[in-house]
Amino acid sequence: MSDDERVTEQVNKAEQVYTLLEDMITFQDLAPGEAVSEAGLMARTGFGRTPVREALQRLARERMVEIHPHRGVFVAAVSVEAHFRLLELRRGLEEMAARFATYRAQTGQKEQMLALVAELEAFEGADVRQFATLLKRSHALVVEATQNEYLELAMAPLQSLSRRFWFAHLPDVAEDLRTAARLHGDLLRAIAHGDETAAVAAVLALNDYLTDLTYAALGRPESRT
Repeated sequence: MSDDERVTEQVNKAEQVYTLLEDMITFQDLAPGEAVSEAGLMARTGFGRTPVREALQRLARERMVEIHPHRGVFVAAVSVEAHFRLLELRRGLEEMAARFATYRAQTGQKEQMLALVAELEAFEGADVRQFATLLKRSHALVVEATQNEYLELAMAPLQSLSRRFWFAHLPDVAEDLRTAARLHGDLLRAIAHGDETAAVAAVLALNDYLTDLTYAALGRPESRT
């Protein structure tokens, strides 16, 4: 194996560990405030120390974990106040992304969007992990269609943190999954059809829904976060 191939393999392993750990944090298999160790995560994921360490460093940059020298690594808490601040930024960036994507999406990307709309419309039930896969694909498709890698770097951690908050605060899981499916479907459909006005309206409707859910979380016990 060449040096380049070894580097690529290491990057792929770190990406796989990151995906596993993000899922564990999002769905509270690793609870807010829980202390974690490299050795423990190696055992849980089946990967070696280097990809686990690299994944933890990325999660720390994205505020999913906190690394404290001499104390260890802890899963970051979920704060209503922090989510409000996040939404201030997410709203503006997603509107920009919707505008860019409307004009820059390639034919293949538009076809993928419409296919995903069909999957979202067909989604039923309360399987949050299954829905999370659709949600991640929706976020990724829109950002990729902007053809701007810097916008992708800015938005990915915001959407990851927001997904985590949302899944932790769903008042009616099945109903809210249907609502989210409709809102993301509206956005994808508008972009695929090249309708900038409808795409921006869909982004604002989605962010209004997230803001309302965050306000509602203020009145609920914080035991889940």
